[in-house]
Amino acid sequence: MILSSCKPAFLRRLTSSCLPALQCFASGTIFIRSSIHGLRYGAGSSSRDDQQASNHELALVSALKLCCINLDVSRGRGIHGLVMKSGLESNNFVENSLINMYAKCGCLGDAQSMFDSCAKLDPVSYNIMIAGYVKSGELNEARKLFDIMPKRGCISYTTMIMGFAQSGFFWEAFEVYKQMRSAGVLPNEVTMASLIPACSSLGGIKVCRMLHGLVIKMIFDQLVLVSTNLLRMYCLCSSLTDARALFDEMPVRNIFTWNVMLNGYAKAGVIHMARDVFDNVPEKDVVSWGTIIDGYIRVHMLSDALSMYRSMVSSGVEASDVMMVDLVSACRKALAISEGQQLHAILVKKGFDCNDFIQATVTHLYAACGRIKEACLQFDQGIKKNIALWNALLSGFVRVQMIDQAAKLFNEMPERDVFTWSTMISGYAQSEQPTMALELFHNMVAAGIQPNEVTMVSVFSAIASLGTMKEGIWAHRYVVNSYIPINDNLSAALIDMYAKCGSIPNALEVFHRIRDKAATVSPWNAIICALAMHGHANLSLEIFYDLQMRGIQLNAITFIGVLSACCHTGMMELGKRYFESMKSAHNVSPDIKHYGCMVDLLGRSGQLEEAEKLIRSMPMEADVVIWGTLLAACRTHGNVDVGEWAAGNLARLEPSHGASRVLLSNLYADAGKWEDAFSVRQAMQSSRMLRLPGYSGVV
Repeated sequence: MILSSCKPAFLRRLTSSCLPALQCFASGTIFIRSSIHGLRYGAGSSSRDDQQASNHELALVSALKLCCINLDVSRGRGIHGLVMKSGLESNNFVENSLINMYAKCGCLGDAQSMFDSCAKLDPVSYNIMIAGYVKSGELNEARKLFDIMPKRGCISYTTMIMGFAQSGFFWEAFEVYKQMRSAGVLPNEVTMASLIPACSSLGGIKVCRMLHGLVIKMIFDQLVLVSTNLLRMYCLCSSLTDARALFDEMPVRNIFTWNVMLNGYAKAGVIHMARDVFDNVPEKDVVSWGTIIDGYIRVHMLSDALSMYRSMVSSGVEASDVMMVDLVSACRKALAISEGQQLHAILVKKGFDCNDFIQATVTHLYAACGRIKEACLQFDQGIKKNIALWNALLSGFVRVQMIDQAAKLFNEMPERDVFTWSTMISGYAQSEQPTMALELFHNMVAAGIQPNEVTMVSVFSAIASLGTMKEGIWAHRYVVNSYIPINDNLSAALIDMYAKCGSIPNALEVFHRIRDKAATVSPWNAIICALAMHGHANLSLEIFYDLQMRGIQLNAITFIGVLSACCHTGMMELGKRYFESMKSAHNVSPDIKHYGCMVDLLGRSGQLEEAEKLIRSMPMEADVVIWGTLLAACRTHGNVDVGEWAAGNLARLEPSHGASRVLLSNLYADAGKWEDAFSVRQAMQSSRMLRLPGYSGVV
């Protein structure tokens, strides 16, 4: 009997919906043979026979569908054998079900063989094969079948559009849609849902609004699938106003809709609006919680992120390993060691600490917070095959200036990637070992490792410290020839390198080449400070004026350059205005370096009493540089009273500071107070202060 080849265990796995048909198939197996035999050799058949044959066909199709659901190709092959034994291999419905089974189970070779052997192919056959190739990512094969199929319908076009869009071939997806409309085939909601992300990636907000209008015209805007994709499209194009208007108009929203709107606000940093959406989500899932927590992390509100995490746990929602990694990373950036340790304990409790990526993240947390012993302990317990774990500890050693330990670890590493080399080069550059940094860079290139932008920033910093123009020109040429992207940080490093090597024309050339592409203030800061340092104060201020017109956020370094330029040009009133505007107009709090620039500016202008008043009003204690600057200005302008005050404070901070005693002695001498001048000199001799010999770094 035919059923002897069909295992009982397989029949027991069939769903109840298929059971009646399968029972019919089992009881009438012999009759199927006789019915097919009669059909082949001209025997008559009654309506009862036709009904029974139809039941047999449905039983086979139902069983094949179950194989598709379970991806059980071995059972499917068994049913294929039954089909061949029962003589139904020429039945178009059964043939398509077999092709579908093989395609859904990933056996595209078998599916294609079955497809090629079919005597009669219909659009369904083509659609099944195209969908199989699309699912497997073989878009070229799918396109070949699509191009030769005799009659294309909405499903055919939609499958190709979906395949291209999901694989990032947005232009190809749009071209298929244009062919679809030219052929007079009307799209359905799945077509539009697949087309929307493709077109939004091609044309920006303008195309998005055109698509929105088309959706409304086709009356698809009431469908939650299409509307949700439109919503995602607006969020990706950073048009949150349009997104919110669409969201508010949607008659039906599901959890995906809420999460898309929530994610749009969170990614844009509009955290208060994100929180408003989150609070109104009817049934929050782990994606909702993860999105709002990520939103708080993005705007550096760690305490709120942790508070939301506690609320999530209280509501019974389990955190994912990705969410835990994000929270630990946020603790690392905020140097929140206590909170990070608590999260580490939770990771251990949940068993996530066995994950190699989490081990590296926790090691990085301890290393960044200066807990090198804990970082080493975590490293010792980690999976040593994971290069990220080695890199985490290496960056920790570099951060706390343990360069010898970092070098030892670097030499022990079984493998190194670009992050490894870049970290070590940066460590040497930051620890005032620029020669070692450049030597390691050349070793990196010789080892065949392609440097990136981060690597080259450290390389140019080392070259700037050495002042070797020849090396700088070579490294710049290497960046260009290696097609390393010149981002804002790298262009700033280039400008700084040329300036410190004494070539302002080269620094200006680099700046003018990127000034219209710069998205951040870093390159502008580099050229403003470089020009001020080299005495081109007027040009420095001109560039600052241009910067203000571009709407780029200024920072503390910007104003150090500007105030230095004002000092060199003697523009006291302008310097005062810029200093006062730091907090009021740009939300930049002055630090001790800015106060030092203002003391220098006031001192050069002879306004020593105002400089004294400024120092007394400082929110922090003046340092040696400020007192020395004030004392030098007092000597220049002959102000003994303020000079004595400055010298006293300087002696309190650094008793062995001989230069200040010399300045004070000369101040007394210039004022004709010879006894006081002699007393200061005598005190210097009695305390055995030595004047350090001068030296030059010029070879």
